[in-house]
Amino acid sequence: MGQESRFSRAQRDLLELMDVSVWTGRSESQLSGDGVQSPEPAAGATPSTQEGSDSRGREALAPGREALAPVPVASSPPELEALRSKVAACKACALHSGRRQTVFGVGNPKADWMFVGEGPGEEEDRRGEPFVGRAGKLLDAMLQAMKLDRTIVYIANIVKCRPPGNRNPSLDEAAACIPYLKRQIELIAPRLIVALGAVAAQRLLETDRPVGALRGKLQYAAHLEPPVLVTYHPAYLLRSPGQKRKAWEDLQLAMREMDALQRERKSV
Repeated sequence: MGQESRFSRAQRDLLELMDVSVWTGRSESQLSGDGVQSPEPAAGATPSTQEGSDSRGREALAPGREALAPVPVASSPPELEALRSKVAACKACALHSGRRQTVFGVGNPKADWMFVGEGPGEEEDRRGEPFVGRAGKLLDAMLQAMKLDRTIVYIANIVKCRPPGNRNPSLDEAAACIPYLKRQIELIAPRLIVALGAVAAQRLLETDRPVGALRGKLQYAAHLEPPVLVTYHPAYLLRSPGQKRKAWEDLQLAMREMDALQRERKSV
């Protein structure tokens, strides 16, 4: 048998969208990245159980395999739905006065992966779902390059209401809303949080350090059970495409760390 490609055609298209060049050698099966190493086998996208479905409702994927049909997302537990209702009625800060609706979160309520952004934009406010504009399309591409999608991960924001003009949420607005996010984290119990951008990273980790100083290794906070991996926000990557390669490096690190967390869990 010939050597299998590390990346499928669909993945290569997505990596090119991330400005990560890939090229083929003498044959389609000999695929290499332009200075970017592909994920280690079973890195992050491969659940900790044997090939098939794991106990948290996700399909196991080996590198080089096409993604299987999405696994139906498990229904939200009553506690998470009760929290959603509480958020929908929240008037804890001034942001409630300008919202169409709250943007609670979307994805698998038993996800290993949780991605956290800063707050809803105009399109998110209209549709009630996080990351559905241009930045959301890039996030979807990033997820697919990791062989993940919105049925596998959980996506949320620091604040649940749109700040006027899509500005960053203020410290007071974030402080009023982040207890909801922390409760989401408790209920979903992800193994790894990916913080998208400075606002998400700083509010989750309670720090004022910039993204550049936080990325490159797992970050831990006493008030959070799962570790946090910091990378750039997709909206920033659209404005600064030269940083996309660094973001892909961050995602590769996230996959390796997830794989290590899963191996550790299996050994217990």
